Amino acid sequence: MSKSVFYHAGCPVCVSAEHEVIELLGAENVEVVHFGNDKSRIDEAEQIGVKSVPALVTPSKNVLHINFGASMADVRG
Repeated sequence: MSKSVFYHAGCPVCVSAEHEVIELLGAENVEVVHFGNDKSRIDEAEQIGVKSVPALVTPSKNVLHINFGASMADVRG
């Protein structure tokens, strides 16, 4: 099984969701991508279908948008 990928931008909503996702799935089962630290992954996330962050992409490529922290347009700046 491949890992889920959790994308976020570092806002309080995103950080809270990150902690919950790691608690639920286990750190070994989720890759965390913080766009503030790695802007090169923005295109990847948008191509998969991420419209806002925080978002969790499952191993089967389903995009689960969690709460609302920021749109991808806001993330791009």
